[in-house]
Amino acid sequence: MTASDPQTPTQIDRLHANASAPQRQPFHVDPAELTLAHVNDSHRQYHMRIAADGSWFHEGEVIQRHALVKLFASVLRRGADGSFWLVTPAERGLIDVDDAPFVAVSLAAEDDPSQGPQAVKLHFTTNLDETVTAGPDHPIRVVHDADETPRPYIQIRPGLEALIGRAVFYELVERAEERSSPDGAVLGVWSENCFFELGKVEL
Repeated sequence: MTASDPQTPTQIDRLHANASAPQRQPFHVDPAELTLAHVNDSHRQYHMRIAADGSWFHEGEVIQRHALVKLFASVLRRGADGSFWLVTPAERGLIDVDDAPFVAVSLAAEDDPSQGPQAVKLHFTTNLDETVTAGPDHPIRVVHDADETPRPYIQIRPGLEALIGRAVFYELVERAEERSSPDGAVLGVWSENCFFELGKVEL
């Protein structure tokens, strides 16, 4: 590779500088602009990938610096077609994501017995130290693989979810209550007055 090759580590250095610039202000990017249909030569490929376990890789090598990964994650966006991008005011580029970009690694429940079970607050913390509370802005959803294995997610930021780790999901199941639905009895959990279905009750 040469110094002018867009895939050299200097590009990552530049992304690091752009993402961490003190003058960087929050800015909005229309997800419709972040699609494969809009890719051109100015959209640099970073050769970065987020594995299913939440590890970040650059050119096949895991990025060890936790602070650097958190910085890159702060400029992660999702396009209208489901593609993932790193976006700064100066540049943007596609990255690969195997599953969800984050993993929920811990759960803390805030109960208020005087308000009833619906008022509980379930706080999830990700592998990158971001904490959100399940509710209208951070819904939980569960999809099932072909073999019926559940894959639970919680929305962290618009378009960006965390895969809920197995141990955390087991904690949710332990808290679950049964409720009737048009499709039969289901198990689910409450958080911020929202009921999130985890799965059907097996008879």
